[in-house]
Amino acid sequence: MRQIWISKSGPPEVLVVKEATDPQPAAGEMRIRVEASGVNFADIMGRLGLYPDLPRIPVVPGYEVAGRVDAVGAGVDAGWIGRDVFASTRFGGYADVVCAPQIQVFPRPSNMSAQEGAAIPVNYLTAWQLVVAMGGLKAGETALIHSAGGGVGIAATQIAKHIGAKVIGTASAGKHAELSALGVDHLIDYRTEDFEERARQITGGRGVELILDPVGGDSLKKGYRLLARTGRLGAFGASSAAASKGGGYLGMAAMLANTPWVQFNPLSLMNANKGVFGVNLGHMWGEFDRARGWMEQLMDLWANGAIKPRIARVFKFDEAPAAHHFIQDRKNIGKVLLVP
Repeated sequence: MRQIWISKSGPPEVLVVKEATDPQPAAGEMRIRVEASGVNFADIMGRLGLYPDLPRIPVVPGYEVAGRVDAVGAGVDAGWIGRDVFASTRFGGYADVVCAPQIQVFPRPSNMSAQEGAAIPVNYLTAWQLVVAMGGLKAGETALIHSAGGGVGIAATQIAKHIGAKVIGTASAGKHAELSALGVDHLIDYRTEDFEERARQITGGRGVELILDPVGGDSLKKGYRLLARTGRLGAFGASSAAASKGGGYLGMAAMLANTPWVQFNPLSLMNANKGVFGVNLGHMWGEFDRARGWMEQLMDLWANGAIKPRIARVFKFDEAPAAHHFIQDRKNIGKVLLVP
């Protein structure tokens, strides 16, 4: 098989393709011949040496794949062999052959391509946890979604619109027309506009009920101020710490220095009638049965046409560095994928 390795911490060029022996599925696992692998910002943070959960480098990153089952381990029904699936992987997804526990493998609907399947697990489960499971968004409420053009941003927009909420999105101006067509009600150019000020104008001074923030640092300060009474702020990333493509801890230190720790203490939250929560899907492995329940609800939305991943661009394995550059240069609207 072929795998993409993070050979050392650093710029995208540290990603290298290597050959390895095909793995054999252990008890309770399925082996998947991969047709597409998802690229996520966590992979970039790991490449920069800023993702604490990443196993020791050198390592094969990757949290999601889609393809076809070609072997199963003990305890798994042989009827899975030959079925099209998508799966969550705990690292190792940047490969053309992957073994995954059965609980993390999902049958792929006949009208879902492998590329669409690989674009679903991380983005849509994260969005569901943010918007529904923890964010409690309701019809008539307003959500502010940062990085609205990213995979989570588009997934969250689709879920929020299905609920009947209004969506304000932040993105560079060049993405506004397409994001508007994808359902975002109001767009803010984060490069030239103050999102806190603009969102207050849009909401008539009321603020918003839910904010999804993958940026961190000062963005959290402004977002917390923007919350309406009973509003919730969901943090799910720290992209402001990854300003440099080569790594280093200066960005992380700056982000942590700008985090509003004082406002996030229990007394301040009680007095403000606001809530703050965090989402890290990578820490749900021990309770993946819950995530599997969320996926069942997401597949109902797929069947009804309420959700559909947007594929920004597909890169071959040999082009993995270019895929990471593409995301860090903020060129994507939707999901970036790798294909063998």
